[in-house]
Amino acid sequence: MRLQRWRRGRSGAAAAVLVLSVLALLGGCASGPVGPPTLTWYINPDDGGQAEIAKRCTDAAGGRYTIATSTLPRDSGDQRQELVRRLAANDSSIDIMSLDPPYIPEFAEAGFLAPLPPGTAARVSEGVVPSAIEGASWQGQLVTVPFWANTQLLWYRKSLVADMGLDLTRPVTWDQIIDAAVAKGTKVAAQGKRAESLMVWTNALIRSGGGQIITNPGESNPKLVQLGLTDPPAVEAARIMSKLAKSPAAPPAFSTADEDANSESLQAGEAAFMVNWPFVWSKVTKAAEEGSVPADVPNDYGWTLFPSVRPDLPSAPPYGGINLGVGHSSLHPDLAYAATECITSAQNTAYYFESNGNPSARVASYSDPAVLAKYPMAPVILQSLTQAKPRPQTAYYAEVSGGLQRTFHPPEAIVPGPTNQAAQDLILGVLRKDRLL
Repeated sequence: MRLQRWRRGRSGAAAAVLVLSVLALLGGCASGPVGPPTLTWYINPDDGGQAEIAKRCTDAAGGRYTIATSTLPRDSGDQRQELVRRLAANDSSIDIMSLDPPYIPEFAEAGFLAPLPPGTAARVSEGVVPSAIEGASWQGQLVTVPFWANTQLLWYRKSLVADMGLDLTRPVTWDQIIDAAVAKGTKVAAQGKRAESLMVWTNALIRSGGGQIITNPGESNPKLVQLGLTDPPAVEAARIMSKLAKSPAAPPAFSTADEDANSESLQAGEAAFMVNWPFVWSKVTKAAEEGSVPADVPNDYGWTLFPSVRPDLPSAPPYGGINLGVGHSSLHPDLAYAATECITSAQNTAYYFESNGNPSARVASYSDPAVLAKYPMAPVILQSLTQAKPRPQTAYYAEVSGGLQRTFHPPEAIVPGPTNQAAQDLILGVLRKDRLL
């Protein structure tokens, strides 16, 4: 009752003074120091390298911002789904995100990426391998920041290839290594599983033959997308895949073989050749240190460029890795892009290569003494990244990859020509909404 009588007894002027006093007090509290903004970086799982780089760049920012990391799912497709769901809901917590290159056109076309500030593109492109620039772009413009760039090499066991008559200091073709493996009674390990790895292999073969899966990359209208899956380079790619899959050089369970299975096959000496990413080197050296393989096995590893399709054309090795995007709903896009410049510096990407085994997108990292000491094949990785080509750049990548995986699997069932036509018909039908995957 006291409060009611006080309210009734106060004049309007006195009440107004009280309200203003309260607002002034609240305003004074709100104007106090709030500290630097925290930028959230959604990272793919690794061995702690991205978290360490986040700490380094927080320290280097001098109080302008701090970087916190949030880990995405391990599977690339699951990473995409989580990011798409959050970005479609205008989640402002996504300041920076580690993106698989094939999804960049989709994110750019959907408007999920904040535009690069003036001058940023030139700075983050300087000294970067060409394949990473191409993979970070959409419709001719850089839309993400190259971070680390991956590629596949041709790995081999020196002891098993010593008397095959191949000069592995020079480029070799797929036909050469398949024929040599058959004659020797050994295997050629490649990824035949129905998964993204099959798309990676198929695309690399087509690009190495001078073709493309999508002949008008950058087309945003699905009904106007044109495919080159029935062109001669794609038919030749199908021939090579079929030849290996049906030959004695194909590993057991070839149609379910992934990167890890192939790595084990080379480690065990079951395969003389293998196409795979550089992680296999860290894997075999660790196995030797732990005693799960003989200590001299790493010394028996050799490496060279991804095999050619034609002797008169250099190979176009697979390109992979991670680029950094800034979310369109970030409250601090300029600071987020400033942070990406720190994250992708030559020093930090060399550290990430040496510590986590993920090759840098920056050329300068390949002359870093710590990198060269741990990865003696670094010069070949750099050469491979210079020749590498991305997978098809399209906002409809999931449909293209899914359709190709369905028709090109299992590899031993590939019929060059008819399989190519079936893949082209399915993908175009899906893009035109006439068929379903």
